[in-house]
Amino acid sequence: MTCYVSSGCEGVKMSPSLFNFVDARDKFTASARHSLVGKSSKPLVSVFNQFPGNEVEKKTTLDQALRGVLGDQIRKATCDEYLSLIYLSIDAVTEGICSPTTPFLLLGDVLDCLPLDQCDKIFSFVEENVSTWKSNSFYTAGKNYLLRMCNDLLRRLSKSQNTVFCGRIQLFLARLFPLSEKSGLNLQSQFNLENVTVFNKNEQESTFGQKVKKGRWERRMLLHRGNSIPIDYNLYRKFWTLQDYFRNPVQCYDKFSWMTFLKFSEETLAVFKSYKLDDMQVSKRKLEELRASGGEHVYFAKFLTSEKLMDLQLSDSNFRRHILLQYLILFQYLKGQVKFKSSGCVLNDDQTTWIEETTKLVFQLLKEIPPDGDKFATMVEHILNTEENWNDWKNEGCSSFVKERYDDKPKRPTRKRQAPEDFLGKGPDSKIFMGNDELTRLWNLNHDNMEACKSDSRSFMPSLDEFFAEAIEQADPTNMVEEEYKAVRNPNYGWRALRLLSRRSPHFFQPTNQKFKSLADYLDSMVSKLAKELPDIPSEEIKTGEEDDDDNGDNLLKDSNDSPGIQSKTVSNQQMDDIAAKLGAQWKTLASHLEMKAAELREIETDSEDIDMQAKLLLVAWQDREGSQATVESLVAALGAAGFSEIADNLSDNNSRR
Repeated sequence: MTCYVSSGCEGVKMSPSLFNFVDARDKFTASARHSLVGKSSKPLVSVFNQFPGNEVEKKTTLDQALRGVLGDQIRKATCDEYLSLIYLSIDAVTEGICSPTTPFLLLGDVLDCLPLDQCDKIFSFVEENVSTWKSNSFYTAGKNYLLRMCNDLLRRLSKSQNTVFCGRIQLFLARLFPLSEKSGLNLQSQFNLENVTVFNKNEQESTFGQKVKKGRWERRMLLHRGNSIPIDYNLYRKFWTLQDYFRNPVQCYDKFSWMTFLKFSEETLAVFKSYKLDDMQVSKRKLEELRASGGEHVYFAKFLTSEKLMDLQLSDSNFRRHILLQYLILFQYLKGQVKFKSSGCVLNDDQTTWIEETTKLVFQLLKEIPPDGDKFATMVEHILNTEENWNDWKNEGCSSFVKERYDDKPKRPTRKRQAPEDFLGKGPDSKIFMGNDELTRLWNLNHDNMEACKSDSRSFMPSLDEFFAEAIEQADPTNMVEEEYKAVRNPNYGWRALRLLSRRSPHFFQPTNQKFKSLADYLDSMVSKLAKELPDIPSEEIKTGEEDDDDNGDNLLKDSNDSPGIQSKTVSNQQMDDIAAKLGAQWKTLASHLEMKAAELREIETDSEDIDMQAKLLLVAWQDREGSQATVESLVAALGAAGFSEIADNLSDNNSRR
């Protein structure tokens, strides 16, 4: 036990006692059972409030207590007792003494332990309380639990035997989640390919054509003996094969599958046109008898594909409506604009025409089916039009249906207050006050601030010789500056140098084939070029920096000063442009005399498709490789050796005139 003793030893302050989980769980369990007997949550709320401890700890303990009570009830309690416990947990959440997820955990435990017939009754309770689940106290905490619970139920149910129960679950989820909930949407327009219609595909096992005794089945089979289209195995096979196209409509985009579908559909619809249905009055009388007897319509999840039922099915109005409605749904998908359709899913003109004509025929057949054929056809058309809007909504990304509220009341026009004259600069001193003395002084230095910004004193861009003076000086080998301490190695300096070169130097945009490993290497090259152009800078010393002997550098400098002839002049950019234009497509002839490699020629052809530009890139690559040795004299010699004597003479004459 930890205690704190005051300086005067006047007393001892003891720490609070630890939360007793076992004692709390036992008390909460007993109180929960007492509340179930009295059908009131007040005893449980009273015990919860009186028990000492942290609210979070008490809530967690009560959750365990309620699940413990449910565990004791399993196998010996009725559905009503289960529901009473769940109601108690809902009241506990409302009172704030229980976690919002507890009712859903209890529901999941109950449904996992009960057989399907009792799950039906429990799920009826879930359906009736959908408004409770959608309230703010439960929706966020329980929506994932309800979704998982419903999916577990659907896995246990049979779609063919428990069709109604499966449908109730789907409808409940549709009521629980908003329309914009993408987890419940078929966004990619996928089909249920597992829904395969099984029928007899072996003609040897067919019962058509077999002799039967004069009885009920034979009389039904002989009902339409006078029709021109016989009901045989061939019709049976074609009719039920169409279900595979309704199951997977993408097959219709295949040429051969479409031909099969077209042939089978024409024969099936011809049967619908030729076979007469029951008299309308008889159908109405049967419907009235069914209503009077209190009977209900029966729907089947799967078609009955027995050969003996074929004749009866073709005469049944509900069966015909099912088949014809499948045609309309298929046609709507084939013609519709679905976002996730592949590029190959496109109908040709013949297919589109056939679908339009067949759609009219199907609607006509629907109108002829008793009872209330016209009304049924109109309703189907309306539903399909609504489905088009649904498809458009999915294609647009399923935007929310909830719109933001806005006030329809017209806003009262407000009168804009005029600013004081001294603020606008119209006062006696014509000053514009900025709310601060220093800002006001800066703002009023000039009456026209834009003109002040354009003045020469506002130009802060340095010249090339000022900015690169340090770099050129460091590039001189006599100064013995190590590479790591040169300005060109500084990233900040390199960034500002590129900015300045792009504004002031023509070399920045000159095409080159020379490759640089880093920005510093590129700037070294630019510094060497600038050193030759800028005045009063010993560029020759920089270019001969690799010489170990200073005397050699002095001799080169002396030769350069004493012999300003053709041999010391490098080829200018303008000269290269003129030569490239004259060479044209024959630039490869000169390349061999400039000792260019085949890989360099391929790279030039890759860089540009323009012939003149390829010739220019050849000269640039040669100049980058030779450096100071790329003189006019060398180029004249190469042009002469390549057979371009006229170009060589023009270059030599122009250079002499300079």
